[in-house]
Amino acid sequence: MRISLLLILISILAACRTTPPPLHPLAPLTAAEIRDAADLLRPRIPAGARFITVSLDEPPKEMVLRAIPTPRRAFAVLYDAEQNQTWEAVANLSQHRVDRLRLVPGAQPLVTGEDSARADQIVRADPRWRSAIEARGIHDLNNVSIVAWTAGYFALPGTGQGRVVRAIPYYSAGNTHNYFAHPIEGVVAHVNLTTGTVLELLDSGRDVPVPRQPAELAPLFNAPLRLLPAPLSITQTAGPGFRLEDGEVRWQKWRFRFGLNPREGLVLYTVGYEDAGRVRPILYRGSLSEMVVPYGDPAGGWFFRNSFDAGELGLGLNAAPLRAGADCPENCTLYDAVLSDSEGRPVAIPRAIALYERDGGIAWKHDDETRRARDLVLGYVSTVGNYDYGFDWIFHQDGALELRVALTGVMAAKAVATGAHDPYSHPVAPNLAAPHHQHFFTFRLDLDVDGALPNRVVELNSVPAPAGPANPYGGAFQMIETPLRSERDAQRNLDLAASRKWLVTNPTARNSLGHPTGYALLPGENAVPFAQPDSWVRRRAGFLNSHIWVTPYRAAEMYAGGDYPNQSRGGDGLPSWTQGDRAIQNHDIVLWYTLGITHNPRPEDWPVMPVHAAGFRLVPWGFFGRNPAMDLPR
Repeated sequence: MRISLLLILISILAACRTTPPPLHPLAPLTAAEIRDAADLLRPRIPAGARFITVSLDEPPKEMVLRAIPTPRRAFAVLYDAEQNQTWEAVANLSQHRVDRLRLVPGAQPLVTGEDSARADQIVRADPRWRSAIEARGIHDLNNVSIVAWTAGYFALPGTGQGRVVRAIPYYSAGNTHNYFAHPIEGVVAHVNLTTGTVLELLDSGRDVPVPRQPAELAPLFNAPLRLLPAPLSITQTAGPGFRLEDGEVRWQKWRFRFGLNPREGLVLYTVGYEDAGRVRPILYRGSLSEMVVPYGDPAGGWFFRNSFDAGELGLGLNAAPLRAGADCPENCTLYDAVLSDSEGRPVAIPRAIALYERDGGIAWKHDDETRRARDLVLGYVSTVGNYDYGFDWIFHQDGALELRVALTGVMAAKAVATGAHDPYSHPVAPNLAAPHHQHFFTFRLDLDVDGALPNRVVELNSVPAPAGPANPYGGAFQMIETPLRSERDAQRNLDLAASRKWLVTNPTARNSLGHPTGYALLPGENAVPFAQPDSWVRRRAGFLNSHIWVTPYRAAEMYAGGDYPNQSRGGDGLPSWTQGDRAIQNHDIVLWYTLGITHNPRPEDWPVMPVHAAGFRLVPWGFFGRNPAMDLPR
């Protein structure tokens, strides 16, 4: 009798179990999904192929916006080193099948740790390289660390076939952690990973000594330390002011989702702002599409250094674990991310993304009425070789969305003879100089202002009024609004003299004043590239030709420098897509913005550079009928 009752009870409990709710279509892949994708693909791919990236295959935008159920799918890029072949695959996780598997001729995917290890092995086996190192007084090769740089493309002999990198040596004897301070100058191996050979060995400047001055970053090496400042505690006794519901962040009037992509890094999804009881869409997807860091030194050991850190190395793959109280305030909430290793196994990056509130200064003030602002910050840090990049999306209570990039880390430095003058670099320490270089970040902003359709882009230029009877005192000026009607019209650059900015509007949505609602992009610090227009880096990074591009939305058009910039010949991405000069007025449009920083090194940037911050803002421009922060309580 008791057994029968027990069986009945078990049956009742089993019937009461509920199926876990399905994941949101834009939720990042889970560890189990990455594992399932690899299991589905492994029987179909070459035996020696390794997984470069595995990420969510994002469902069609229109289906996400209409809440139409879609299968969960994973997108994988694979590389077969033995055959020097790159493959793309889509694994349908919902239906347990492979939806697509195709060879991508001529493509070279991201450079990985396996490539670095292979380059290290090839270089150390080359007698010319060993001789070059020993000629500089280094006889224990265990004291040499080798860093593999992407090789770019310069139409050099032997580089048309195979997977190619450049190997740079550093002296790393003892307990040296910051070996970037000890370059072995003039030794660069041009390595073909496919053939296992050194194509070319640069061995110049043997009389330039290897810098030996310590440049460690730990407190022990930087004593005496200053006194600790007075304690500053950031506490939220009632917990954070945001909440996460089914992967959606809800804070004040903001709503959004996020994920970590192995290539792009942090990605924002479905950003909206609650107004009068409804959430109004602003940004469907925002991410860093591509970045490039061209160096201005023409020497044989430097001319090739123009890494595409997203498309060649992977910003998300290099995400750094964060620490509360150091990388983010003590009150931050940290989220893990899950990516794939080369075997298709899920690998967790602990504490990869931070989300926290902070004091935002004065929101608005007049006389004795003041409101204090609070910001919500979503950020992560990517450590790509010697540089560290922090990316923060900052949500303001007045409806503004800000992007801030923070540059820090260790500059790439070269060894120089004492007293030598080099116009392409600046001395930063004894026998060390850092070459001038630039950082360019191109953001893809899929703006859906009050809906994806119709949106249009208007350029705003402020100009002085002509002298004459209409401007009798000479101080008049006006703002000219110019609609950008096609892709060619929309290839625009900054103009400080005109205080130029760009406005994305929805002509079918009106604010309380009867004007089209919109959001404007307000630029911050920026630069133009110094590389010649016909140089190889400019051919490969054609997106640098304009600060602003506008394209009609196409799901496949994701990366400004093309899908596979590693060793590309150029012309891919934005320059290719926009050749047809497609119409962009009253379309679902994508706004592309390039932010540039010219870094002229200084001694104060050594041995680690203080954070240099830059960014841009997306601000409501007629999106509301008045200041949306008027409802902030005292």
